Amino acid sequence: MTKENYQELAERIRTRVYQGSEEASIAIANRISDIIKAKAGKGKKCILGLATGSSPKEVYKELTRLHRVEGLSFRNVVTFNLDEYYPMKPNALQSYWRFMHEQLFDHVDIPAENIHVPSGTIEIDETRSYCDGYEKAIQEAGGLDLQLLGIGRTGHIGFNEPGSGANSQTRLITLDNLTRIDAAKDFFGLEHVPKKAITMGVGTILNAKEIILMAWGEGKAPIIKETLEGRITDQVPATYLQTHPNCTLYLDEEATSELTRIKTPWLVDRCEWDGSLAKKAVVWLCQRTGKSILKLTDRDYNDHGMGDLVSKHGSSYELNIHLFNQIQNTITGWPGGKPNADDSRRPERAMPEKKRVIIFSPHPDDDVISMGGTFLRLVDQGHEVHVAYQTSGNIAVADHEAFRFAEFAKSYHQYLSNGSAQNELYDNALAQFNYDPDDVTPIEIRKIKALIRRGEAISACRYFGIPGRQVHYLDLPFYETGKVEKNPLGDGDIQIVADLIKEVKPHQIYAAGDLADPHGTHEVCLRAIFLAIDQTRNEPFMKDCWVWLYRGAWHEYSIDEIEMAVPLSPDELMKKKLAIWRHQSQKDGVVFQGQDSREFWQRAEDRNKQTAKLYDQLGFADYEAIEAFRRYNY
Repeated sequence: MTKENYQELAERIRTRVYQGSEEASIAIANRISDIIKAKAGKGKKCILGLATGSSPKEVYKELTRLHRVEGLSFRNVVTFNLDEYYPMKPNALQSYWRFMHEQLFDHVDIPAENIHVPSGTIEIDETRSYCDGYEKAIQEAGGLDLQLLGIGRTGHIGFNEPGSGANSQTRLITLDNLTRIDAAKDFFGLEHVPKKAITMGVGTILNAKEIILMAWGEGKAPIIKETLEGRITDQVPATYLQTHPNCTLYLDEEATSELTRIKTPWLVDRCEWDGSLAKKAVVWLCQRTGKSILKLTDRDYNDHGMGDLVSKHGSSYELNIHLFNQIQNTITGWPGGKPNADDSRRPERAMPEKKRVIIFSPHPDDDVISMGGTFLRLVDQGHEVHVAYQTSGNIAVADHEAFRFAEFAKSYHQYLSNGSAQNELYDNALAQFNYDPDDVTPIEIRKIKALIRRGEAISACRYFGIPGRQVHYLDLPFYETGKVEKNPLGDGDIQIVADLIKEVKPHQIYAAGDLADPHGTHEVCLRAIFLAIDQTRNEPFMKDCWVWLYRGAWHEYSIDEIEMAVPLSPDELMKKKLAIWRHQSQKDGVVFQGQDSREFWQRAEDRNKQTAKLYDQLGFADYEAIEAFRRYNY
């Protein structure tokens, strides 16, 4: 692709990009507020189409603040929600009726009779007439002034899955398997996710006077590219938004990462060639041409819109050598720094020779899944390695697994006491296993699940040679809700992390930067670390503390993003897998598998081998596997 034919992929919907989702959500809330006030000023009702899911939560939080602090009234607001699972009881944990009341309706002054959420309890033979009535209610209200949308990875808006027509109306629809897989985390497993839903149609959505679509995070980047740059097709229903005269996309920076103007800006216009962009372009060119760095020619650069980059460096030869050396210097077998070595071109400092290290792990297995080889290397090279498990990870243990442990513990306790003693925790837990799945998981069961994961984590640490005093279970409070839905990060969570940092006084911190994690726990845990670092940054020891970010089972850094690449031998890769296998509750059909059917150890192995292969294709040594890191500068 060249600059001349980029016009074919021009973005076809008005787009606003913000640094983060919180900033974008505030902008959306302000736009909604303006519409509500404008309609109220004319003595009219404001008809809003509302969305559910993780994307609009910050929007609803800000609308609640505007009501509570700035007096925004919802008395003139009438709402129609996009969709609801079918069948679904209103008070079920996963119901959108419950979601909307918890996130917005219970906190503002909207009249109850103005709220419309599709029913998930109507009889199947009544769905057609019910959906027709929902359409009629929207029309009688005067039509939607604004429709708020999220987007699924299939490109669905509402639950309009691939194949939905541009004129489709509110109806009962069969959910795409990928949509159900993405929802499995909310239902504690794919088998519990409804196969159908009631949704507004594409035509209903397009009839709104204004549309806002929001998308956050790297996981949404590929479908955002298709929505903005792709042709209109029923296989990506979001592309129909290209036909709407007043549609705006609100994106955070991560959601734009696959757009042509972001990923390959040299195909769009002249670039300011800083070091990172030059590296990104050269890696892309190698993959495009199938050549290693040192084999790229002037013609390769010119044919792909990068002639000005060569001109800046004088020749392709000089440019190739410069970039080859830059990437070569990311590779190190000494993640804690190599003693008595010139570290001017190495990713880590040589001194102090023996470092204190904290590996923060959001769940009790992210440490070995994401950086197990580096973990092992740090221990073997004599560094004092501490591991901090930020959450208990209890919701990721299946009920049948916890039941098995509870039965064993009760039986063993009775055996030791000749059948006379009782154990309150396990007795109560066994009595609770018939709990309503629409309610929170009982505390006794959560404790057993946490103990299972804690035991697995200590087993893996023991295998790597970490003494128990260097293993820390933080059990951050935000996580302990008994539901997939977690509490907001609080001061108490941040203080726990900060206290550990002050206790250990680390020279290195490793943290999970894998924000493609569909649970959202990684993002919250990373934010806790960043805020704890802000709180401790003036401590003397923090002047000599470096922070490295790793990625896990869901995503990997591209080669141009990597700042430290740690090669693994076949034996080290095998030891990493053995450590992952210690987490038995997370094997053989785990609760939160995601869309990837491979087990976590397989994902890690394949990802590490693929990273090594990409380095090999660029012209570097042919390693068995590589773990990748980026440095966070605070």
